[in-house]
Amino acid sequence: MKLILAADFSGFALKETVKRHLEEQGHEITDVGHREDGQQVVYPEAAGRLCREFLKGGYDRGLVFCGTGAGVSITANKFRGIYCVPCESVYTALKCPVINQANVLAMGANVVGGENACKIADAWLSQSFCQDFAPERAAFIEGLYGKLQEIEAENFC
Repeated sequence: MKLILAADFSGFALKETVKRHLEEQGHEITDVGHREDGQQVVYPEAAGRLCREFLKGGYDRGLVFCGTGAGVSITANKFRGIYCVPCESVYTALKCPVINQANVLAMGANVVGGENACKIADAWLSQSFCQDFAPERAAFIEGLYGKLQEIEAENFC
């Protein structure tokens, strides 16, 4: 998969751990920052960089990191077409792409350790929208996604 990653200064070390792991798995990675330890990239800037590049196209998914995962998630979800979920468990990582079509995953370095973050990333990347659903269930979930897009269209200019 072609992935894009970003982090603020708090999430830098976790991003680097996950980045190495994903590269070892054979994923193509674009890193839009925070790239140097000590550089003060704040969470709105990190998430903004990732989302602007992601929305240009060419990426399958994005991963964004900060101290809690909350700030980058809130920021990412301000972009039309971005569906970002902060994740602290493998279970959530398995479900959010299937049910919510999450295309960006947020994690917090002060919440999720490196080994667990790699497991979360692997789980999230292993799933796709409506994967393994019966046709009726898939239609229902796709309808919910359509309603989400209607809400997005009403509230984003």
